[in-house]
Amino acid sequence: MTAMFPNPATHGGFYVAIAVGVVALLIARRIPILRTIVALAGWMLIAALLVVALGRQPMIDPYVDRIMAFLKIDGQTVVGKEVRVRMAPDGHFWIRVRMGGVERRMLVDSGATFTALSAATAAAAGITPEGGVPVLINTANGTIRAESGRVPELRFGTIVARDLSVVISPAFGDVSVLGMNFLSRLQSWRVEGQTLILVPHHPQAPPTAA
Repeated sequence: MTAMFPNPATHGGFYVAIAVGVVALLIARRIPILRTIVALAGWMLIAALLVVALGRQPMIDPYVDRIMAFLKIDGQTVVGKEVRVRMAPDGHFWIRVRMGGVERRMLVDSGATFTALSAATAAAAGITPEGGVPVLINTANGTIRAESGRVPELRFGTIVARDLSVVISPAFGDVSVLGMNFLSRLQSWRVEGQTLILVPHHPQAPPTAA
């Protein structure tokens, strides 16, 4: 029968850590200042884990996107006709866009010629490859093969892009990118400090919150 707990002979440190933690909690309950210190340490740990999670995988889980939008910590706001995006903890700009009835986060990359969709995002938005000759794209990890596609409408804030050409490939992993073929459609875009400012030619009314 397999043991349910670590063997004390080989995992003594595990039990020592538990014992120390239990003793610390018991002492903290009796001494107000220690109770406060333990509580603050716990919240600091939770905050650190949240920063790491949001900084490293903002694209992976659509539930994370919804939580970030609900808590208004994704840094995407509308000011007049502009859309302003605050730099994420990972040093990049991520935009929450809506296309094909689904909402996804996309990385803004002025070094990318084309807007690129991961295979999962394209499938969720109902965007299928158009066929024809595959596109070969040079990346930092080498040349990858992608299929051409087209997004009928991509929308966020006051900005709407229609009939937008994209490339689709499983090689993109979980990341989708807004490239120069999207940015060139704007009236202007610029970075001020840690904020990306996007200005459309024809601003649209932002969607109302559900």
